[in-house]
This record gives sequence, C-alpha cells and structure tokens, in this order.
Amino acid sequence: MRKLSGKVAVVTGAASGMGKSIAKLFAAEGSNVIVSDINLDDAAKVVHEITEKGGCAIAHSANVAVEQDVDRLIEDAIKHFGTVDILINNAGIMDNFEPVEDVSDELWDKVLAVNTTGCMRTIRKVIPIFTEKKAGVIVNIASVGGLAGSRAGVAYTASKHALIGITKNVGFQYAKLGIRCNAVAPGGVNTNIGTSLTNPNSFGAENVMAGSGIGIRLGEPEEVAKIALFLASDESSFVNGTVITADAGNLAY
Repeated sequence: MRKLSGKVAVVTGAASGMGKSIAKLFAAEGSNVIVSDINLDDAAKVVHEITEKGGCAIAHSANVAVEQDVDRLIEDAIKHFGTVDILINNAGIMDNFEPVEDVSDELWDKVLAVNTTGCMRTIRKVIPIFTEKKAGVIVNIASVGGLAGSRAGVAYTASKHALIGITKNVGFQYAKLGIRCNAVAPGGVNTNIGTSLTNPNSFGAENVMAGSGIGIRLGEPEEVAKIALFLASDESSFVNGTVITADAGNLAY
C-alpha cells in the first residue's frame, strides 16, 4: 500500500526544486496534491508530469505573502478534494546575503513575509480543519540557516530561526489534538532559489562562504522530498515538534 493513499496534500513553492520533488513523490505515494506556486504556468507543468503518471493534482497560483492568496489556496483544496491532511510549507526566498547594517526594511519585510509569515498563515488556516478531525501533519521546509548564524544574510537567518520556533510551538501545543508539526533543515541543495538573489552583498557573501571549504556535497531535491514523505506519513507517528537536518553532515563539523 502506498504511504499517502487517499490523503490530500498542499505543497507551496511546488513549481520547482524541492517543492516540485515533494509534490511528485507525494502523488506517486497516493496523495491528491495541490501544486501551489506564484508561477502558475510552471505549477501546471508539474501537474502535467504528475497526471501523466496516473497521479492526481491541481495547480494553484498563490503568493504566500498575501493573506487572501493563502485563504484561497486552502479553500481551493477543500473545494476540489474535500479536506486537507498534509501541509508542506516549502515556498521561500533568499536575502542577497545582506548583513544587518545594510539590510533595508523593504527586503527584511519581504523575506519575513514569505519565509515566516506565509507559513504561519497557512498553518493558521489548516489548524481548524485538523482539529475538527483530530488529525493532520505539517512539514515546514526550514534551513540550516535556521540552526546556524551565517548561512545567509540577517533576514533569511532570522526568518528560518523563526520558522523553526513556529514548528516547535505548533508541534507541542497541538500534539494532544492529533496534529504533528515538524521541519526539515536542508543544507545546500540543487534548486533555483538562487534566482531570488538579485545583487548579493559582497561583505555578507564573503562571510557566508567562509566555511564553504569544508562542505561535503550539495543535496538533490529528491533527497529532501524523501524526508518530507517520512514526516508526512504514519511512519513518523512518534516524531513531533522537531527538526531533521539534511546537509550530508556539514553542520556536524
């Protein structure tokens, strides 16, 4: 039996990279998938790949930084599939490695809106659904930047630390209601998140790259997707409110 048979999963930032791999893997494991992304055309291409292989998915355009988009996303999932069982918060952007002395309020607000506030809002929207049926799983795609001090600029670092805090808070507070909330903290992964870097700050980039010489290897999106599948499935029924680091061991140095 497939691991997610009959489940309904919402995956944000699912048009490329880790989100795309998660959406495809979840569909292969029997889940109905809402492929959500700000880029609807690319989300539709992912849906086409899924349906070509016999899976079930719909594309949905959403900017997770916009509350109305988040509301419509979850409402669309319910409209098409009747419920939501799994929420994968994957959408995220970088911050040009801006150190605190250079970061603008505009960039700070933008990064926090996508990486942190958007995740809070999607969680807030699904919690009533989960509490009503006493079941539900949330997986937040965080980052080693949420566990260390200089894997990015100050805004990205703060946003991912906050997301890990949200993960622990939600995981504990709703555990007795049958809801689990965990996070994955990937290291460097071959994705297109670098496209959100428009003009990297040289001082910040130098500090971010200071430890690059000890890097073991980059990960692949499919490797992170397998961890998300474990956390979303009943195989991780005793895992809650915690973070799984996926970086080939770099953070262990």
